[in-house]
Amino acid sequence: MFRPLIHYAMSHIKHHISLLPYNTFRIDVCAKLFAEYTSIDELRQLLNEYKHEKILHIGAGSNLVFTRDFDGLVLHSAMRRAKALDEDNEHLLIEAENGLVLDELIAQLCDMGLSGMENLSYIPGEVGASAVQNVGAYGVEAKDLIVQVKAIEILTGNERIFSNQECNYAYRDSIFKNELKGKYIITSVIYRLDKHLNPKLEYGGLAREVGGNVNLNAIRKAIIRIRKQKLPEVSALGSAGSFFKNPIVTCEQYNALLARYATIPHYEQDGGVKIPAAWLIEQCGWKGKMCGGAQCYEKQPLVLVNANQATPEDIINLAEAIAKDVLLNFGITILPEVNYI
Repeated sequence: MFRPLIHYAMSHIKHHISLLPYNTFRIDVCAKLFAEYTSIDELRQLLNEYKHEKILHIGAGSNLVFTRDFDGLVLHSAMRRAKALDEDNEHLLIEAENGLVLDELIAQLCDMGLSGMENLSYIPGEVGASAVQNVGAYGVEAKDLIVQVKAIEILTGNERIFSNQECNYAYRDSIFKNELKGKYIITSVIYRLDKHLNPKLEYGGLAREVGGNVNLNAIRKAIIRIRKQKLPEVSALGSAGSFFKNPIVTCEQYNALLARYATIPHYEQDGGVKIPAAWLIEQCGWKGKMCGGAQCYEKQPLVLVNANQATPEDIINLAEAIAKDVLLNFGITILPEVNYI
């Protein structure tokens, strides 16, 4: 149950605020109410005081598309600390709060010689979102590192600690995007890091980019170089990063495609075959094309960008047109990785 209410300073509550600074797609919609909290007690107080409002918790806003104004309370965390927990000869557990920028955490871990998260370098977003989205890149996913997830239930304010297994992780998916969507706010994540270098360089030509001097910072720098070459800087061009998930098809589907496209890129995963969505989209001719103010990015077709004051409708229409063409040409359904709000 909630603790006795300590009134949360109304000066911290903002009314009818633009969410333009809080989403990387740079969609200018408004929230009826907005608050940033600095502790779990403050979060509980807000949830109690505004329990009759719709609640939306956001991180860096890097994996969502606002489709309209939000008629409720938008919450954002200013909790940004991390601390070491248990350790043994091989591993160290660290607990990071939800508002800590994920890439800032990874940079610190690399400097400390702690291995495991370096392949996730330069992924936009905050720690809390890593556990919701099961973010991943270059053969590593957050689920490979997460031990526990601490969360507050929105309805009661009670804390619950989820084990990795209870999070039901799958490719860019978790229980927090399905059965428990909108029911919990993640407050911190506990990761297990390796004390010794354990590089994973098999994916996407990463070994070639890293070269012969394999260490944590060399891997991190190589990944940042690759991502900067392919992805727009959100400060210059609004986007939500990878817009679509890479589809996983059956071996039979893959073999049928291979008969038509001898050089189709692929990766074996979970008993099936992962096909890069970017390749499918490019084969359909969408690279660089516009729909209103939204564009399929000319350097990386997996990314949709706000090229010219795109409206939510522009982005949705472009995404739906691309998915329709991929289904028509390949018989494959590609699903959004982003969340529509």
